[in-house]
Amino acid sequence: MVDKARLPSRHVTVGPGRAPHRSYYYAMGLTEEQINQPLVGVATCWNEAAPCNIALSRQAQSVKKGVSEAGGTPREFTTITVTDGIAMGHQGMKSSLVSREIIADSVELTMRGHCYDALVGLAGCDKSLPGMMMAMVRLNVPSVFMYGGSILPGRFRGRDVTVVDVFEAVGQHAAGGMNDADLHELECVACPSAGACGGQFTANTMAMVSEAMGLALPGSAGAPAPYEDRDRFAVESGRAVMALVESRLRPRDIVTRRALENAAIVVGATGGSTNAGLHLPAIAHEAGIRFTLDDVVEIMRRTPYIADLKPGGKYVALDVHRVGGVPVILKALLEAGLLHGDCLTVTGKTLAENHAEVVFPTDQDVVYPVSRAISPSGGVVGLKGNLAPEGAIVKIAGLHELRFEGTALCFDSEEEAFRAVQERAYKAGDVLVIRYEGPKGGPGMREMLSTTGAIYGQGMGERVALITDGRFSGGTRGFCVGHVGPEAAVGGPIALLRDGDRIVIDAAEGRIEVQLSEQELAARRAAWQPRRTDYNSGAIWKYAQTVGPACYGAVTQPGGAAETHCYADI
Repeated sequence: MVDKARLPSRHVTVGPGRAPHRSYYYAMGLTEEQINQPLVGVATCWNEAAPCNIALSRQAQSVKKGVSEAGGTPREFTTITVTDGIAMGHQGMKSSLVSREIIADSVELTMRGHCYDALVGLAGCDKSLPGMMMAMVRLNVPSVFMYGGSILPGRFRGRDVTVVDVFEAVGQHAAGGMNDADLHELECVACPSAGACGGQFTANTMAMVSEAMGLALPGSAGAPAPYEDRDRFAVESGRAVMALVESRLRPRDIVTRRALENAAIVVGATGGSTNAGLHLPAIAHEAGIRFTLDDVVEIMRRTPYIADLKPGGKYVALDVHRVGGVPVILKALLEAGLLHGDCLTVTGKTLAENHAEVVFPTDQDVVYPVSRAISPSGGVVGLKGNLAPEGAIVKIAGLHELRFEGTALCFDSEEEAFRAVQERAYKAGDVLVIRYEGPKGGPGMREMLSTTGAIYGQGMGERVALITDGRFSGGTRGFCVGHVGPEAAVGGPIALLRDGDRIVIDAAEGRIEVQLSEQELAARRAAWQPRRTDYNSGAIWKYAQTVGPACYGAVTQPGGAAETHCYADI
């Protein structure tokens, strides 16, 4: 019998006063021995919304097996996801970033309400990964994260394709470059299996973060969702969390400032999603660590870009797995002295100890050694200037030019911009401005892949720029600047732009400016009026009342710094 004196589950399983509580467990078929063991929450974002999450229920059964084998009692539960690929390009995308908070909140409430002692969290789609990791750090019970795995690449006309190719094909189709039959053929083959989008988009970016930050077992992020390797890692994750219960190693022992720096380095080194600029500060916030967009982009700026991955490069997640997975990337960075190798991980060992035996493969061109980096600066950089005093972010991986100067063409919603792109009501040299799409103003800070994909599909990806106070998909490519802050809804400079204003974006210097005097900006600010929204009730309204700026992670509550206790110590 395990001594539960310091475990949360003592509140529902120990002593005569908990007889009614135990009766519920007997009703579900648990034995007295199982009730007396540590209770481990096995949380997934399983649903039938999209391929990203469809394999998570299967993997959860393997996690439960590992927990049981190691002397714990697993209790499976699910939470929501909003899958970006399906929410993209319409009002449904307003739910996406909001879902990150609801995932974290719902996992917290389930764990608190049932007094579970530890957590294994499985997630597959973009916001579900940071949402699950945020819950782990917030609760601070022994926890292991596991990615559900990437999708296999599709094949179209002899080449690998992803869903981003389909988004870009919509633009080609609108421009007359692809007929109905070809578009239909592509959509039928682009996504051939379960799993999250295969490029270095948000899901795979945050999966790499989970290993780099130490919350996931080494190598667990690599295998595609259909591979049986995922089930092996699931069993091992269940066993690992029980070892953490015994050692009392907790997420906040692992997610330190230095671990967050490791995570940002990996994002930069792989040309990862700009959404990491939101999610890393949000995870840090749960631990009471101030780690802002400025910190993230400064680290990425000095990080060499070493992984040739889509959308800026040519390879997908399966290719990374074939050459050794995330450990190969971490090994390259460790050998170059770029990572903090002394950071603890869920194995109980340090990052350097975990990767001591990894041999970097030289017979491949998916991941380069730092000495032969694709470029000396990271694949994602930050921008500041009179147009974005709080900062902005742009992915430069794959860009041929790092400076763009053009004239503003302003839209007050994504729908307006997408219609203009479909109608080709823009020209080379334009800077498309999509505003009132920030965390408060959207509400929900939508992604813009439908618009950026259509622009690229029309062959204009290198000839225009796009700036927004909203977000971009990890699959976006081109000169696309997101997270512009302050956002338009609070009167940020992006709200003051007019068609024809001259804008300079210089990713090499980290600068974004509108060529207007302070006097002109002040006059426009004095005349500016806030816009009304159609979202005046419900979850999206509630989110808009509490959400903070993008530069701090678009979080909705005070975080670890305001705690007087954490759940793990109840």
